[in-house]
Amino acid sequence: MRRIIAAVLALFIAPLPGYCQQAASDGTFTLRVQSDIVLTNVVVRDKKTGAVVKGLKASDFTVFENGKPQKIASFDYQSVDEAVALNEKSTVSGKASIADMVNRNFATDPAQLKDHRLIVMFFDLSSMQPEDVDRAVESAQDYLNKKMEPADLVSVVSMDTGLSLDQDFTADKAALLKAVGKYNGTEGTGFGNGNEGGNSAGTADDTSSFVADDSEYNALNTDRELYAIQTIAKTLERVDQRKSLLYFSGGLTRQGIENQASMRAATNAAVRANMAIYSVDSRGLEALPPVGDASKGSLRGTSAYSGGAMQSQLDANFGSQEVLATLSKDTGGKAFFDSNDFGPVFQQIQHDTEAYYIVGFRSTNTNRDGGYRRLSIKVNRDDVKIDYRPGYYAPADFQHQKTEDREVALTEQMRSDLPATDVAVYLQALYFRMDESRFFVPVSLIVPGSQVPFLKNGDRDKASIDVLGQVKNAQGIIVGDVRDTVKLALDSSQQVTRKNIQYSTGFTLAPGRYHVKFVVRENQTGRMGSFETDLQVPDLKKLPLKLSSVVLASQQSPNANKKSNNPLVRDGVEWIPNVAHVFRQNQHLYFLYEVYDPTRQKGDSAPKASPGLSRRPSGAVKVLTSIEFLNGGVKVYETPLISADAVNVPDRDAVAFQFDVPLTQLKPGTYVCQINVIDDAGGTFSFPRLALRIEPGGDGAPAPAASAELAAPR
Repeated sequence: MRRIIAAVLALFIAPLPGYCQQAASDGTFTLRVQSDIVLTNVVVRDKKTGAVVKGLKASDFTVFENGKPQKIASFDYQSVDEAVALNEKSTVSGKASIADMVNRNFATDPAQLKDHRLIVMFFDLSSMQPEDVDRAVESAQDYLNKKMEPADLVSVVSMDTGLSLDQDFTADKAALLKAVGKYNGTEGTGFGNGNEGGNSAGTADDTSSFVADDSEYNALNTDRELYAIQTIAKTLERVDQRKSLLYFSGGLTRQGIENQASMRAATNAAVRANMAIYSVDSRGLEALPPVGDASKGSLRGTSAYSGGAMQSQLDANFGSQEVLATLSKDTGGKAFFDSNDFGPVFQQIQHDTEAYYIVGFRSTNTNRDGGYRRLSIKVNRDDVKIDYRPGYYAPADFQHQKTEDREVALTEQMRSDLPATDVAVYLQALYFRMDESRFFVPVSLIVPGSQVPFLKNGDRDKASIDVLGQVKNAQGIIVGDVRDTVKLALDSSQQVTRKNIQYSTGFTLAPGRYHVKFVVRENQTGRMGSFETDLQVPDLKKLPLKLSSVVLASQQSPNANKKSNNPLVRDGVEWIPNVAHVFRQNQHLYFLYEVYDPTRQKGDSAPKASPGLSRRPSGAVKVLTSIEFLNGGVKVYETPLISADAVNVPDRDAVAFQFDVPLTQLKPGTYVCQINVIDDAGGTFSFPRLALRIEPGGDGAPAPAASAELAAPR
């Protein structure tokens, strides 16, 4: 089961680097080829004292790549002891900022950065409470006033609804204090307490400052912080010196099906940019009372007395710190948790960047195969120990690969722990029960259309993408796979760059834990993207009310096979899941879900059980359901209540419900949808919740009333 869907979405993409051919006025052409130099930091310390060894020359180092010696092309020594104080009233040299320099304006002499620390203070305001912001700002102000050294160049970055550079690298303490003071309202007219989650001046509330085409996904995806870190790293990767990112956060909690590759993408971008991340949990040392604090309502049940509530709080706190710890460990930084004193993090950064050598070489291996290359560096002295990066991934050139090599590259990317992030990929997986031991898991992939180059071919724009996917069980055995090449053709009148490409497939799985990974490659430049996540197919036998996934859709395809076993196909119409959960006011919001093995009252006959399902007791059913829309914790709309008195999908012993909600009756904003499902005959219930966002759209015409009905019998 495969489908390709195009959906409207505003996009933007930057030009791609690589080979270019430029025509001169006399008709001749100049071919420019990018020459990559490999840089790595080397810290040399005395074995006995641990002191930094100074005065070494390039001739004292030997560099090996995969065991082959390399010629050192560049060599530099950075030491803050030799730093020259810059003009505190300017950024670096007064001619151009580092932001200008990385945007290809080289008016600034890069030598100005020599022997200086580059520290980025990143305040994740979207994750911090007002008291957390106060604590982080006070520690930053204490560092700037008392501990900032002449070698320190500091920049200030923040994120609320978007990513903002609030102060470029500078030694001007007054400018830095003014920048950080805005976050708690002590300077200027910046963020006041309680407003840091709002829209800052000059920042559009569309998260468009992140990766291209991600505005709809970032609205409800916790990966937005990782995208922000990746953006900062890519901005600074052309500056050779080591950078330190001081990340103030209220914790990162990953929820639902999210791309684990985005974590490695953020860390790899930081490694390539020579940027170490120092994470600080701005919540400090927290007290976790078993019954909760004053910000929470009273607990129900016995969890407060059995230890369940306490364990839940500890697990949540650990989960919010685990991502921060991983970011720091994988980039060579350190994480600071459970302390109200943030001073040690500044001391650690200053200690780690006091002195190091920058060694650069051009690889003798000219193959652009994307393979991993091991580095080995030696110093012609026995009394020292050295630290350096153990390897790197070579660049890849898709155009010069043979067909079999391209297939190998796709397979190797599937096996690789290094994520592919050149093409953005999003995934959603659902589950529907087929019988007591099998579930159908529909999987939807989204690729932004602007990231797929289309070639002009007559009146059509054509392109193709390769899709490779695997599902592994808990033992690492492949239990499902897909390999497909999809050819795309759109009318030239259509706006190709304003479309999403949605690819759908599905797997039949038993209850249990699985790992899912998909790799997508566009076949014009060979750029790839990957998405991987853990997937839990539940054992519904253990649940009092057995409920499928809740499908949110804005499109329906009328060309589906009526005899398909896909639960998303109803009467020849296939429901296309909305992966982003972002809708326009001029759209309809469709809900679809199923209740299995509803309790039957005595007296009526039950439908004949299908193979794989045990015969259910006789009797009628009574299942009630409705959907509430909550905004800010307040119910703003509820659909009509639907009551089912019979099973309408007998081959799965299920009651299927579907709703159609026109969205013009709801204001733009973020909502929580609560699906109320009550098995009245059995006295069981379930109230799952989903987040969705409604964007402006539509012509303002009166909206028809929402409709709800039982799905047609199957």
